[in-house]
Amino acid sequence: MTANQNTHSKLIGYLLWIFGFLGSHRFYYGKPITGTIWFFTLGLLFIGWIIDLFLIPAMDREADLRYEDGLVSFNVSWILLTFVGVLGIHRMYMGKWLTGLLYLLTGGLFLVGVLYDFWTLNEQISTRNREIAAGL
Repeated sequence: MTANQNTHSKLIGYLLWIFGFLGSHRFYYGKPITGTIWFFTLGLLFIGWIIDLFLIPAMDREADLRYEDGLVSFNVSWILLTFVGVLGIHRMYMGKWLTGLLYLLTGGLFLVGVLYDFWTLNEQISTRNREIAAGL
């Protein structure tokens, strides 16, 4: 991990914040538990959602330190998951062709796979970037 890595983008974080009352930006920054809470409570009745507008820079810094930078972009992966996740394109982008095709044929494994990816995508990308760096 480099000291200057920038795995996540504030711009993408703010764009996802627009849908943040559904937890989008919190999932993006690796906070799946609060993302789920935001999803079911509409961003804590919109109050937490408004507060997050000011917390995004800190969440961005934390994500930059926590996840492994590399060839697979967090930003591209999250945009693909958020907008076309049921098609599995985000998985194909990461080199997971078999599960990507499976998602394509099953609607993201009947949406359960897409929900799983919202919870785990940051770790999947970090692991894939480590594998690529190690030549695997």
